[in-house]
Amino acid sequence: MTMKTVKSRIASAVIGLSLVTLATTACGTLGGAAVGAGAGAAVGAGTGYGAGKGALIGTGVGAAAGAIYDITKSR
Repeated sequence: MTMKTVKSRIASAVIGLSLVTLATTACGTLGGAAVGAGAGAAVGAGTGYGAGKGALIGTGVGAAAGAIYDITKSR
């Protein structure tokens, strides 16, 4: 194996483990961001503001709400 292949495999393993860790510890944040993006896109498209802008705003609000939920749920 070349050095480039070894570095690529190590990077893939680190990224994979990071994603698994994130998925298990921050489910509320990820779920909130996903729901917020969908709701924001729908509201933005319905009001004529723009689905893209609505999705961006919804993602931020949903992620914040999900993080707050995760924090309060763990207590």
